[in-house]
Amino acid sequence: MRHILSLDVIRRKNCEILSIDDTSVYSEDLPIDCPTLSITPPGFSASIPLDETMIAPGFRINVTACVLGIQSSGCGTELKCLPDGIYVLKYCVSPCDQVYVEYNHLRTCKIRKRYERILCELDLSACEPSSETEKKLSLLKKIDMYIKAAEAKVEECHEPKKGMELYTYAKKLLNKFECKTCQ
Repeated sequence: MRHILSLDVIRRKNCEILSIDDTSVYSEDLPIDCPTLSITPPGFSASIPLDETMIAPGFRINVTACVLGIQSSGCGTELKCLPDGIYVLKYCVSPCDQVYVEYNHLRTCKIRKRYERILCELDLSACEPSSETEKKLSLLKKIDMYIKAAEAKVEECHEPKKGMELYTYAKKLLNKFECKTCQ
């Protein structure tokens, strides 16, 4: 008998929130004491414990920049976008040194928004594209694969450094794509 802890981070188009679901399977024969969720945002060296009132078995929460301390003003009226990058999530129940899970999540909301904006700007129709548009589509497919590969390297392969290298390269390709004066 034991708890099988599990979290899902849901990729959303809303860059102001980080959605987290508790998908754990809890043993009916064991107590669920002191559930704790802490998050280390990209660029932070210490984790931020979430308010214990937010965490109960089966929770579904939307974490904001205000909750993580990234934003300190205007929290009641306007939320800032959370940064893209690696978020480390650790969830535990007592005893926390034995019953816990830890995940690396590569947030790609902002880069995805840029990617989709570029897709909207493409002059596509329901017929074969011109050779110039075909080249653009090919590069966009490549960028999309680099973003997906970055997510996989961080979250599934447990290679955060490699994942961030791929993310940075995808961002570089997007910058080049958007540059009108670049050669």
